Amino acid sequence: AVIGRPGAMAAAAMVAAAGGGDFSDLREIKKQLLSVAERSRERGLQHSGKWAAELAFALEPLPLSELPPPPVLTEEDARDLDAYTLAKSYFDLKEYDRAAYFLRGCKSQKAYFLYMYSRYLSGEKKKDDETVDSLGPLEKGQVKNEALRELRVELSKKHKAQELDGFGLYLYGVVLRKLDLVKEAIDVFVEAAHVLPLHWGAWLELCNLITDKEMLKFLSLPDTWMKEFFLAHIYTELQLIEEALQKYQSLIDAGFSKSTYIISQIAVAYHNIRDIDKALSIFNELRKQDPYRIENMDTFSNLLYVRSMKPELSYLAHNLCEIDKYRVETCCVIGNYYSLRSQHEKAALYFQRALKLNPRYLGAWTLMGHEYMEMKNTSAAIQAYRHAIEVNKRDYRAWYGLGQTYEILKMPFYCLYYYRRAHQLRPNDSRMLVALGECYEKLNQLVEAKKCYWRAYAVGDVEKMALVKLAKLHEQLNESEQAAQCYIKYIQDIYSCGEVVEHLEVSTAFRYLAQYYFKCKLWDEASACAQKCCAFNDTREEGKALLRQILQLRNQGETSSTDVAAPFFLPASLSANNTPTRRVSPLNLSSVTP
Repeated sequence: AVIGRPGAMAAAAMVAAAGGGDFSDLREIKKQLLSVAERSRERGLQHSGKWAAELAFALEPLPLSELPPPPVLTEEDARDLDAYTLAKSYFDLKEYDRAAYFLRGCKSQKAYFLYMYSRYLSGEKKKDDETVDSLGPLEKGQVKNEALRELRVELSKKHKAQELDGFGLYLYGVVLRKLDLVKEAIDVFVEAAHVLPLHWGAWLELCNLITDKEMLKFLSLPDTWMKEFFLAHIYTELQLIEEALQKYQSLIDAGFSKSTYIISQIAVAYHNIRDIDKALSIFNELRKQDPYRIENMDTFSNLLYVRSMKPELSYLAHNLCEIDKYRVETCCVIGNYYSLRSQHEKAALYFQRALKLNPRYLGAWTLMGHEYMEMKNTSAAIQAYRHAIEVNKRDYRAWYGLGQTYEILKMPFYCLYYYRRAHQLRPNDSRMLVALGECYEKLNQLVEAKKCYWRAYAVGDVEKMALVKLAKLHEQLNESEQAAQCYIKYIQDIYSCGEVVEHLEVSTAFRYLAQYYFKCKLWDEASACAQKCCAFNDTREEGKALLRQILQLRNQGETSSTDVAAPFFLPASLSANNTPTRRVSPLNLSSVTP
């Protein structure tokens, strides 16, 4: 074996093979994937094995002569073979303590890894069982995996002596992360990626620890084709969706067009930027290719929920229930289904069931928080959102949910903090900006509020409310010209959608403009807006009254004012007077953006 690391020959060969971010030899990549899938499975790393197998399946099959040879056995492997075979069968049956017992004293890399991993999983299982028994207000650290400290001591000795292979380093990193030693964990995972670049688990753990793009720049990662998959994944996590989609497109072009993993990641990326139609069509395509797939189906159900597609969501829930009703994703889909039917208690029950299956499942904590909000149980909602943030600090929905909860509790300073965190994670999401603006308004910081509303409009206002809120602020501050500009821009936006949404605020806008033009003695514009007011129930009477006043004044010989130039225009369908609108210059947001 290579000096320094036992069992390093195979690892060294795989490092050499994975070198270079080059996709020219897909046959070689397929060989590496099949080989690492087998090695992961031997060590009980099911998810990494599955990931590699799925990716390998997307590539062309290999002829018999090119299949990877079975791993070479060392003297130590031969000595430990009986104990390993027995322990692995116990391990597969989730009898972790029993597996560890029979692996004591084993020296080979594979058996030693399984020994340590069994002890780790045994501790995790006991911790989860305790956590499940008290799903109430559980503070972090009340329930601990008792095995972690011992494992850390033993693994760090091996690490210092350079006796850990890539899988051993991965496990050492996981133990460090669980003990909240994040900096040390990152270093170990980077080392694991260098020693064994083909093991997806190490890359994925690294993804969970990187909080921003700056942190990513300072990592010295191995130059291998696996790095491309890692970067695409981390860009999706960090909400850098354009970069992520470019990476995934280049992977598809490189030859992974059949990979269901990549297709699902692209769908998730579109979900994250709220391109709902695109995401839905990709998920539907994915379901045709892989009809029994359960991963990511909770994300698909979120999209169906947002679109209020009850029959489709009902079908998905029944379908997943038939495949496997005791999967976290299935419980979340059923929870979403009940939530859409406004059966919030039942929905919360299913999210709780999901968390009993996996207490670290992020989506369920956040969705459960939403359900408690619907049930007006704010303390339980806060608890759920805090759990979500504990699991993943990058979950903007949990930060946003906490902001909403404190808004209900009328605690605007708390709100502001949480909305700012959500805004930092999603700087171009108008909902966060509108929420921030409302907070500033409550705290009477109107200049900041105006900046937020303007920015929300500038980044593309999802709910088309920013301009109305901005206009009302201008109204409050007696800035009638700016208020009128905002209302006009708002009306143009609503009408340019091609459909006049049932917007309460459309009538408000027309009412304000009618009165504004009336004050400016622009009778034609005023009467055009007043006529529009008559189309809405809440402004009909005011519209009629204003029309009567205009008629009176015209009969008295009052001419339309020409000295007040109207710096606005209404949509062509409303008015013939098409003077271009004056652009409001973008506001300086430096004091707002946290």
